[in-house]
Amino acid sequence: MHYRSAGHAFGHGVQTLIPLIPGVIPFGLVTGVMATEMGMSPGTTMGMTLLFYSGSAQMVALQLMHTAALPLTIVVTALIINLRFMMYSASLAPHLHKLPRRWTWPMSYLLSDQSFALSSLKLVSGELGVHARHFYMGTALAMYLAWQFSVLAGVILGARIPETWSLGFAIPLSFLALLVPNLRSPATLGAAIVGGAIAVLAIKLPYNLGLVTASIGGVVAGVLIENLRKDTARDASTNAIEGEAQ
Repeated sequence: MHYRSAGHAFGHGVQTLIPLIPGVIPFGLVTGVMATEMGMSPGTTMGMTLLFYSGSAQMVALQLMHTAALPLTIVVTALIINLRFMMYSASLAPHLHKLPRRWTWPMSYLLSDQSFALSSLKLVSGELGVHARHFYMGTALAMYLAWQFSVLAGVILGARIPETWSLGFAIPLSFLALLVPNLRSPATLGAAIVGGAIAVLAIKLPYNLGLVTASIGGVVAGVLIENLRKDTARDASTNAIEGEAQ
């Protein structure tokens, strides 16, 4: 897609993220309700949300705080859960590393599963052009605001949200909405299958290590499948050239 200006790219990023917001809202509501039920003040909860900006790590940290876990345990667990952002950053870096720090620092802080999923394939294909940063920031800021207001709504509503809404069920659905459209090749499909299988098998690992293990396993599987596909294509091309020469 050709963008007329930075504002056009930014607006398209926001527009692309909007369909994912319904999947984010239940996640934020659950986090806000959980913090309220633990006795945290609205100011403390929102301060944590503004600084933390990692939904899964924040929820786990709240659960560990509720069980009076050691502070070191909480910090280490949150770091382990967020290891996936190192892989996200490594994937985005080749396309964005030349930007000045006034761009890379806020982009790093605003990195999320959703903004990465929406931007990564477009960056690889080159379709974002010189406005890659603006598209990314459109998705990232829209996601950030959606998360903050969702948590705030959970803090305000608190226990008044009925359990019959089954908010927790909407969380995995939002990630499925990100996953399915990106299964565009044997490599991505293989990565999803391997990662999903490992996640199920490793679900009982402590400190949410199953998530990290599944992520690494999926990445390795995707790389191996892609390399195998390239080798097969290269061999086929070589054989075709040799056949023509004969």
